[in-house]
Amino acid sequence: MIPAVDPGPRPTDLVERTPVVIGHRGASGYRPEHTLASYELAARMGADYIEPDLVITADGVLVARHEPEISRTTDVASLPHFADRRATKTVDGEVFTGWFVEDFTLSELRTLRAVEGIPHLRRNNTIYDGHYGIATLDEILALTARLTSRLGRRIGIYAEVKNPTYFAGIGLPLEQAIVRGLRDAGVDAPDGAVVVESFETAFLRTVRDELSVPITQLVESGTAPADLAAAGDPRTTADMVTPEGLADITTYADGLGPDKDLVIPCDADGKLGAPTPLVVDAHAAGLLVHVYTFRNENRFLPADLRRGDDPTNYGDVFREYAAFLAAGVDGMFTDNPDTAVAARGLLSGSPARESWMMAG
Repeated sequence: MIPAVDPGPRPTDLVERTPVVIGHRGASGYRPEHTLASYELAARMGADYIEPDLVITADGVLVARHEPEISRTTDVASLPHFADRRATKTVDGEVFTGWFVEDFTLSELRTLRAVEGIPHLRRNNTIYDGHYGIATLDEILALTARLTSRLGRRIGIYAEVKNPTYFAGIGLPLEQAIVRGLRDAGVDAPDGAVVVESFETAFLRTVRDELSVPITQLVESGTAPADLAAAGDPRTTADMVTPEGLADITTYADGLGPDKDLVIPCDADGKLGAPTPLVVDAHAAGLLVHVYTFRNENRFLPADLRRGDDPTNYGDVFREYAAFLAAGVDGMFTDNPDTAVAARGLLSGSPARESWMMAG
Protein backbone atom coordinates (compact mmCIF):
# COMPACT_ATOMS: atom_id res chain seq x y z
CA MET A 1 0.00 0.00 0.00
CA ILE A 2 1.12 3.56 -0.71
CA PRO A 3 1.14 5.46 2.60
CA ALA A 4 -1.23 8.36 2.89
CA VAL A 5 0.24 11.84 3.08
CA ASP A 6 -1.27 14.32 5.52
CA PRO A 7 -2.66 16.95 3.14
CA GLY A 8 -2.77 19.61 5.84
CA PRO A 9 -5.69 21.96 6.41
CA ARG A 10 -8.45 21.76 3.83
CA PRO A 11 -9.54 24.85 1.88
CA THR A 12 -11.77 26.86 4.18
CA ASP A 13 -13.79 28.77 1.60
CA LEU A 14 -15.06 25.75 -0.32
CA VAL A 15 -17.33 22.88 0.68
CA GLU A 16 -15.40 19.63 0.88
CA ARG A 17 -16.40 16.93 -1.57
CA THR A 18 -15.21 13.61 -2.85
CA PRO A 19 -12.29 14.15 -5.26
CA VAL A 20 -13.98 15.25 -8.46
CA VAL A 21 -13.52 13.48 -11.78
CA ILE A 22 -13.07 15.85 -14.72
CA GLY A 23 -13.46 14.43 -18.21
CA HIS A 24 -10.36 15.84 -19.94
CA ARG A 25 -11.54 16.99 -23.38
CA GLY A 26 -14.51 14.73 -22.60
CA ALA A 27 -13.86 11.00 -22.65
CA SER A 28 -11.00 11.52 -25.05
CA GLY A 29 -9.58 8.08 -24.38
CA TYR A 30 -12.57 6.66 -26.26
CA ARG A 31 -13.82 9.31 -28.70
CA PRO A 32 -12.19 12.12 -30.70
CA GLU A 33 -11.55 14.93 -28.25
CA HIS A 34 -13.78 17.96 -27.80
CA THR A 35 -16.80 16.51 -29.55
CA LEU A 36 -20.28 16.43 -28.06
CA ALA A 37 -20.04 12.64 -28.22
CA SER A 38 -16.87 12.71 -26.13
CA TYR A 39 -18.44 15.02 -23.54
CA GLU A 40 -21.63 12.97 -23.28
CA LEU A 41 -19.71 9.73 -22.87
CA ALA A 42 -17.64 11.29 -20.07
CA ALA A 43 -20.78 12.28 -18.21
CA ARG A 44 -22.36 8.87 -18.66
CA MET A 45 -19.15 7.26 -17.38
CA GLY A 46 -19.55 9.19 -14.14
CA ALA A 47 -17.50 12.35 -14.63
CA ASP A 48 -18.55 15.27 -12.43
CA TYR A 49 -17.26 17.78 -14.96
CA ILE A 50 -16.49 17.85 -18.65
CA GLU A 51 -13.59 20.00 -19.76
CA PRO A 52 -13.89 21.95 -23.02
CA ASP A 53 -10.88 23.93 -24.22
CA LEU A 54 -12.16 27.15 -25.74
CA VAL A 55 -10.77 29.09 -28.70
CA ILE A 56 -12.49 31.68 -30.89
CA THR A 57 -13.59 31.96 -34.52
CA ALA A 58 -13.13 34.86 -36.92
CA ASP A 59 -16.68 35.98 -36.12
CA GLY A 60 -16.20 35.83 -32.35
CA VAL A 61 -17.77 32.49 -31.40
CA LEU A 62 -16.22 30.30 -28.72
CA VAL A 63 -15.67 26.75 -29.93
CA ALA A 64 -13.99 23.69 -28.45
CA ARG A 65 -10.50 22.88 -29.72
CA HIS A 66 -7.34 22.28 -27.74
CA GLU A 67 -5.24 24.77 -29.70
CA PRO A 68 -5.72 27.45 -32.36
CA GLU A 69 -4.17 25.20 -35.04
CA ILE A 70 -6.88 22.71 -36.03
CA SER A 71 -5.34 20.24 -38.47
CA ARG A 72 -4.42 17.74 -35.72
CA THR A 73 -8.04 17.18 -34.74
CA THR A 74 -10.07 17.94 -37.88
CA ASP A 75 -10.09 16.98 -41.56
CA VAL A 76 -9.31 20.53 -42.71
CA ALA A 77 -6.03 19.54 -44.40
CA SER A 78 -7.90 17.20 -46.75
CA LEU A 79 -10.29 19.86 -48.07
CA PRO A 80 -8.98 21.52 -51.26
CA HIS A 81 -11.19 24.58 -50.94
CA PHE A 82 -9.43 25.50 -47.69
CA ALA A 83 -5.89 24.91 -48.97
CA ASP A 84 -5.24 28.64 -49.22
CA ARG A 85 -5.95 29.07 -45.50
CA ARG A 86 -2.75 27.21 -44.57
CA ALA A 87 -0.46 29.59 -42.71
CA THR A 88 2.54 29.81 -40.40
CA LYS A 89 2.02 31.67 -37.14
CA THR A 90 3.71 32.13 -33.80
CA VAL A 91 1.54 31.21 -30.81
CA ASP A 92 2.97 31.98 -27.37
CA GLY A 93 6.51 31.90 -28.73
CA GLU A 94 6.14 28.65 -30.73
CA VAL A 95 5.93 28.50 -34.52
CA PHE A 96 3.11 26.42 -36.04
CA THR A 97 2.17 25.75 -39.63
CA GLY A 98 -1.36 24.65 -40.44
CA TRP A 99 -4.90 25.94 -40.32
CA PHE A 100 -6.01 28.28 -37.54
CA VAL A 101 -9.44 28.61 -35.98
CA GLU A 102 -9.40 32.41 -36.14
CA ASP A 103 -9.20 32.25 -39.95
CA PHE A 104 -12.59 30.54 -40.18
CA THR A 105 -16.10 31.70 -39.45
CA LEU A 106 -18.39 29.43 -37.48
CA SER A 107 -20.32 28.50 -40.62
CA GLU A 108 -17.08 27.42 -42.28
CA LEU A 109 -16.02 25.40 -39.24
CA ARG A 110 -19.38 23.64 -39.37
CA THR A 111 -18.23 21.98 -42.59
CA LEU A 112 -15.22 20.34 -40.87
CA ARG A 113 -15.30 16.95 -39.16
CA ALA A 114 -13.41 15.89 -36.06
CA VAL A 115 -10.72 13.19 -36.15
CA GLU A 116 -8.71 11.37 -33.49
CA GLY A 117 -5.75 13.54 -32.48
CA ILE A 118 -3.32 10.75 -31.51
CA PRO A 119 -4.24 7.89 -33.87
CA HIS A 120 -0.91 6.14 -33.37
CA LEU A 121 -1.86 5.55 -29.72
CA ARG A 122 -5.64 5.32 -29.99
CA ARG A 123 -6.29 3.40 -33.17
CA ASN A 124 -9.72 2.25 -32.05
CA ASN A 125 -10.90 5.85 -31.81
CA THR A 126 -10.29 6.40 -35.52
CA ILE A 127 -13.50 4.53 -36.37
CA TYR A 128 -15.29 7.69 -35.22
CA ASP A 129 -13.32 9.99 -37.55
CA GLY A 130 -15.64 12.14 -39.62
CA HIS A 131 -18.77 11.45 -37.57
CA TYR A 132 -18.77 14.53 -35.34
CA GLY A 133 -18.45 18.27 -35.85
CA ILE A 134 -16.97 21.12 -33.83
CA ALA A 135 -19.01 22.16 -30.80
CA THR A 136 -19.70 25.71 -29.62
CA LEU A 137 -19.76 26.78 -25.97
CA ASP A 138 -23.52 27.28 -26.25
CA GLU A 139 -23.97 23.71 -27.47
CA ILE A 140 -21.82 22.34 -24.65
CA LEU A 141 -23.83 24.27 -22.06
CA ALA A 142 -27.06 22.95 -23.55
CA LEU A 143 -25.69 19.39 -23.53
CA THR A 144 -24.73 19.51 -19.86
CA ALA A 145 -28.16 20.89 -18.97
CA ARG A 146 -29.83 17.97 -20.76
CA LEU A 147 -27.49 15.43 -19.19
CA THR A 148 -28.00 16.89 -15.71
CA SER A 149 -31.72 16.31 -16.14
CA ARG A 150 -31.43 12.84 -17.66
CA LEU A 151 -28.78 11.49 -15.30
CA GLY A 152 -30.25 12.99 -12.16
CA ARG A 153 -26.99 14.60 -11.04
CA ARG A 154 -25.26 17.81 -11.93
CA ILE A 155 -22.82 17.68 -14.81
CA GLY A 156 -20.52 20.67 -14.58
CA ILE A 157 -18.37 22.43 -17.15
CA TYR A 158 -14.70 23.03 -16.38
CA ALA A 159 -13.89 25.49 -19.14
CA GLU A 160 -10.25 26.09 -20.09
CA VAL A 161 -9.75 29.32 -22.00
CA LYS A 162 -6.79 28.87 -24.33
CA ASN A 163 -4.09 31.35 -25.35
CA PRO A 164 -5.69 34.63 -24.22
CA THR A 165 -2.56 36.69 -24.94
CA TYR A 166 -2.31 35.30 -28.46
CA PHE A 167 -5.95 35.96 -29.27
CA ALA A 168 -5.87 39.45 -27.75
CA GLY A 169 -2.92 40.20 -30.01
CA ILE A 170 -4.99 39.47 -33.12
CA GLY A 171 -7.99 41.47 -31.98
CA LEU A 172 -10.10 38.62 -30.56
CA PRO A 173 -10.09 39.11 -26.77
CA LEU A 174 -11.37 36.07 -24.95
CA GLU A 175 -12.31 37.85 -21.72
CA GLN A 176 -15.33 39.50 -23.31
CA ALA A 177 -16.37 36.31 -25.08
CA ILE A 178 -16.37 34.05 -22.01
CA VAL A 179 -18.08 36.62 -19.79
CA ARG A 180 -20.80 37.23 -22.38
CA GLY A 181 -21.24 33.52 -23.07
CA LEU A 182 -21.71 32.51 -19.44
CA ARG A 183 -23.92 35.48 -18.58
CA ASP A 184 -26.15 34.98 -21.60
CA ALA A 185 -26.58 31.31 -20.68
CA GLY A 186 -27.52 32.23 -17.10
CA VAL A 187 -24.71 30.15 -15.56
CA ASP A 188 -22.54 32.90 -14.06
CA ALA A 189 -22.93 31.70 -10.47
CA PRO A 190 -20.63 30.59 -7.63
CA ASP A 191 -22.26 27.19 -7.26
CA GLY A 192 -19.57 25.27 -9.14
CA ALA A 193 -21.71 24.29 -12.12
CA VAL A 194 -19.14 26.14 -14.24
CA VAL A 195 -15.45 26.59 -13.41
CA VAL A 196 -13.15 28.75 -15.55
CA GLU A 197 -9.46 27.86 -15.80
CA SER A 198 -6.45 29.10 -17.71
CA PHE A 199 -2.66 29.05 -17.62
CA GLU A 200 -2.58 32.84 -17.96
CA THR A 201 -2.75 34.93 -14.82
CA ALA A 202 -3.86 38.28 -16.27
CA PHE A 203 -6.84 36.66 -17.97
CA LEU A 204 -7.95 35.03 -14.73
CA ARG A 205 -7.57 38.26 -12.77
CA THR A 206 -9.76 40.03 -15.31
CA VAL A 207 -12.55 37.47 -15.37
CA ARG A 208 -12.48 37.21 -11.57
CA ASP A 209 -13.65 40.83 -11.53
CA GLU A 210 -16.41 40.10 -14.04
CA LEU A 211 -17.70 36.61 -13.15
CA SER A 212 -18.97 34.83 -10.05
CA VAL A 213 -17.83 31.33 -11.05
CA PRO A 214 -14.92 29.53 -9.34
CA ILE A 215 -11.53 30.12 -10.93
CA THR A 216 -8.63 27.66 -11.29
CA GLN A 217 -5.04 28.63 -12.09
CA LEU A 218 -3.39 26.00 -14.27
CA VAL A 219 0.36 25.50 -13.89
CA GLU A 220 2.83 23.39 -15.86
CA SER A 221 6.27 22.38 -14.67
CA GLY A 222 9.23 23.94 -16.45
CA THR A 223 7.26 26.77 -18.06
CA ALA A 224 6.04 30.31 -17.47
CA PRO A 225 2.55 31.70 -18.18
CA ALA A 226 2.46 33.25 -21.66
CA ASP A 227 1.11 36.54 -20.36
CA LEU A 228 3.95 36.91 -17.87
CA ALA A 229 6.55 36.05 -20.51
CA ALA A 230 5.03 38.54 -22.95
CA ALA A 231 5.15 41.27 -20.30
CA GLY A 232 8.77 40.55 -19.42
CA ASP A 233 7.80 39.27 -15.98
CA PRO A 234 10.51 36.80 -14.89
CA ARG A 235 8.23 34.62 -12.76
CA THR A 236 7.86 31.00 -13.77
CA THR A 237 5.73 28.11 -12.57
CA ALA A 238 8.45 27.33 -10.02
CA ASP A 239 7.81 30.73 -8.45
CA MET A 240 4.04 30.33 -8.56
CA VAL A 241 4.00 27.07 -6.58
CA THR A 242 6.00 28.39 -3.63
CA PRO A 243 3.99 29.32 -0.54
CA GLU A 244 4.37 32.98 -1.51
CA GLY A 245 3.25 32.29 -5.07
CA LEU A 246 0.27 30.28 -3.88
CA ALA A 247 -0.75 33.12 -1.57
CA ASP A 248 -0.80 35.42 -4.59
CA ILE A 249 -2.92 32.97 -6.56
CA THR A 250 -5.53 33.00 -3.79
CA THR A 251 -6.18 36.67 -4.52
CA TYR A 252 -7.95 35.72 -7.75
CA ALA A 253 -8.41 31.93 -7.85
CA ASP A 254 -10.09 29.19 -5.82
CA GLY A 255 -8.18 26.23 -7.18
CA LEU A 256 -4.84 25.15 -8.55
CA GLY A 257 -4.51 22.85 -11.57
CA PRO A 258 -0.96 21.45 -11.59
CA ASP A 259 0.45 18.85 -13.91
CA LYS A 260 1.21 15.51 -12.28
CA ASP A 261 4.96 16.12 -12.09
CA LEU A 262 4.41 19.05 -9.75
CA VAL A 263 2.56 16.80 -7.29
CA ILE A 264 4.42 13.48 -7.63
CA PRO A 265 7.39 13.64 -10.00
CA CYS A 266 9.09 10.63 -11.49
CA ASP A 267 12.57 9.76 -10.30
CA ALA A 268 15.73 9.47 -12.39
CA ASP A 269 14.65 6.02 -13.60
CA GLY A 270 11.23 7.28 -14.72
CA LYS A 271 9.47 5.59 -11.79
CA LEU A 272 6.81 7.21 -9.66
CA GLY A 273 8.57 9.16 -6.93
CA ALA A 274 7.55 10.79 -3.66
CA PRO A 275 5.02 13.63 -3.29
CA THR A 276 6.22 17.20 -3.23
CA PRO A 277 4.84 19.65 -0.62
CA LEU A 278 2.54 21.26 -3.21
CA VAL A 279 -0.78 19.76 -2.11
CA VAL A 280 -0.07 20.52 1.54
CA ASP A 281 1.01 24.07 0.70
CA ALA A 282 -1.94 24.71 -1.61
CA HIS A 283 -4.43 23.48 0.98
CA ALA A 284 -2.77 25.61 3.62
CA ALA A 285 -3.28 28.61 1.34
CA GLY A 286 -6.96 27.70 0.83
CA LEU A 287 -6.74 26.29 -2.70
CA LEU A 288 -8.24 23.09 -4.02
CA VAL A 289 -5.86 20.97 -6.13
CA HIS A 290 -7.14 19.42 -9.36
CA VAL A 291 -4.28 17.58 -11.06
CA TYR A 292 -3.83 16.70 -14.75
CA THR A 293 -3.74 14.46 -16.81
CA PHE A 294 -4.44 10.79 -16.08
CA ARG A 295 -4.44 8.37 -19.00
CA ASN A 296 -4.57 4.59 -19.13
CA GLU A 297 -1.92 3.93 -21.79
CA ASN A 298 1.64 2.89 -20.97
CA ARG A 299 2.90 5.87 -22.97
CA PHE A 300 1.63 8.22 -20.27
CA LEU A 301 2.49 6.19 -17.15
CA PRO A 302 5.61 6.06 -14.98
CA ALA A 303 8.02 3.32 -15.99
CA ASP A 304 7.20 1.09 -13.02
CA LEU A 305 3.48 1.14 -13.79
CA ARG A 306 3.70 0.07 -17.43
CA ARG A 307 2.64 -3.38 -18.58
CA GLY A 308 4.68 -4.69 -21.48
CA ASP A 309 6.50 -2.72 -24.15
CA ASP A 310 3.56 -1.62 -26.31
CA PRO A 311 2.92 2.09 -25.56
CA THR A 312 -0.76 1.66 -26.47
CA ASN A 313 -1.39 -1.07 -23.87
CA TYR A 314 -3.07 -0.15 -20.61
CA GLY A 315 -0.78 -0.07 -17.58
CA ASP A 316 -1.39 -0.11 -13.84
CA VAL A 317 -3.15 3.24 -13.70
CA PHE A 318 -4.92 2.31 -10.46
CA ARG A 319 -1.61 2.47 -8.60
CA GLU A 320 -1.07 5.93 -10.03
CA TYR A 321 -4.51 7.09 -8.92
CA ALA A 322 -3.87 5.57 -5.48
CA ALA A 323 -0.68 7.58 -5.07
CA PHE A 324 -2.33 10.88 -5.98
CA LEU A 325 -5.40 10.24 -3.86
CA ALA A 326 -3.12 9.42 -0.93
CA ALA A 327 -1.33 12.72 -1.57
CA GLY A 328 -4.63 14.50 -0.96
CA VAL A 329 -5.61 15.84 -4.39
CA ASP A 330 -9.15 17.19 -4.67
CA GLY A 331 -9.79 16.30 -8.30
CA MET A 332 -8.39 14.53 -11.34
CA PHE A 333 -8.45 15.46 -15.01
CA THR A 334 -8.61 12.23 -16.98
CA ASP A 335 -8.99 10.98 -20.54
CA ASN A 336 -10.64 7.86 -19.09
CA PRO A 337 -13.40 8.96 -16.71
CA ASP A 338 -14.66 5.43 -16.08
CA THR A 339 -11.24 4.41 -14.76
CA ALA A 340 -11.01 7.49 -12.54
CA VAL A 341 -14.51 6.92 -11.14
CA ALA A 342 -13.61 3.30 -10.40
CA ALA A 343 -10.36 4.35 -8.74
CA ARG A 344 -12.15 6.92 -6.62
CA GLY A 345 -14.69 4.36 -5.48
CA LEU A 346 -12.09 1.69 -4.79
CA LEU A 347 -9.48 3.86 -3.16
CA SER A 348 -11.04 6.95 -1.63
CA GLY A 349 -13.65 5.16 0.47
CA SER A 350 -15.98 8.15 0.09
CA PRO A 351 -18.15 7.83 -3.03
CA ALA A 352 -20.71 10.52 -2.10
CA ARG A 353 -20.83 13.70 -4.19
CA GLU A 354 -21.37 17.16 -2.77
CA SER A 355 -21.63 20.58 -4.36
CA TRP A 356 -18.59 22.76 -4.92
CA MET A 357 -19.65 26.07 -3.43
CA MET A 358 -17.77 29.23 -2.60
CA ALA A 359 -18.41 31.43 0.40
CA GLY A 360 -18.99 35.05 -0.46
